[in-house]
Amino acid sequence: MPIRIRLRAPNGQHTLSLDDNAAVSDLLSAISTSTDLPLFELKWNFPPQPLDPSLYGMSTLLKDTDLKLNGAQIIVIGQATGDPSEQRPEEASQSTTQQSQSAPLSLQRKQASALEDTPEVPLPDRGGTVVLRVMPDDNSCMFRAVGSAVLTDSLDSMTELRSLVAQAIQRDPEYYNEAILQRSPDEYCKWISYSDSWGGGIELSILSQEFDIEIASINVQDLRVDRFNEGKPRRCILVYSGIHYDTIALVPQSFSPLDAENDIKLFDAKDDLILEAARQLCGELKKQHYYTDTQKFDVKCNTCGWKGAGERGAVQHANETGHTDFGEAS
Repeated sequence: MPIRIRLRAPNGQHTLSLDDNAAVSDLLSAISTSTDLPLFELKWNFPPQPLDPSLYGMSTLLKDTDLKLNGAQIIVIGQATGDPSEQRPEEASQSTTQQSQSAPLSLQRKQASALEDTPEVPLPDRGGTVVLRVMPDDNSCMFRAVGSAVLTDSLDSMTELRSLVAQAIQRDPEYYNEAILQRSPDEYCKWISYSDSWGGGIELSILSQEFDIEIASINVQDLRVDRFNEGKPRRCILVYSGIHYDTIALVPQSFSPLDAENDIKLFDAKDDLILEAARQLCGELKKQHYYTDTQKFDVKCNTCGWKGAGERGAVQHANETGHTDFGEAS
């Protein structure tokens, strides 16, 4: 009988299905794969209590422990090791001063990451062409990507959507608690209001509920699809390329793909043909290396010229210097 476990993680909710003979190491590996977190802390039960399966031994079978994991819900907290070099960029500032807390790391793609040839996927069965609408590199790309699908005027969507996220957290601080947010609800609401604070899984989950839609986010690097608020009648599709979000649109066949005025960005959530076409488009983006491997990419400090590797290097440099403006090195 398989062991089914529900995860709540920064990049959304996941369901693990493990073999009856799965070991502790299999569980931890599956969690890391599903959440994209190499280091994490686990909590479960209510109120949330720490969970550390490794205490039983990595090779121990889960069925030989006294953990009743089948049907359990586990909260996954990213990289909560106490080591500043293991924090996400937007969390790095917590380890320094109050001033740095108000200035999360800004991390921009190099210009070479711009597409030379924007792929299109003709979809005659839906009377149009699936295209990518590229969002500005301004640390609000996720908010702009969602806003372009759900708001009539997306110019100020980053401000409006950041405010919606903060209001949702303030309405339910017991659910959006410090264990989930990695800081107090009040601090998080203040942080997410900054224009250079990145949005991620928490924000996608909240916004999908606020607009009563499913948000499907396709990861270019591995073509994985993460769904937020699954089961709603309408869906928008985002493209995630490591440190950036763009939006998928369907252009009716009577219009040019270069003309965005007639874009359709909300789809029937049961229409998997649209979603599969979007994944096909992301496959073409992957061939063009339109993604950033945040664990390995070269990064530079735009303040002093320092160069290093990956998020960890950027976070460590930020903690040592207080610098927060980084870019992908050429």
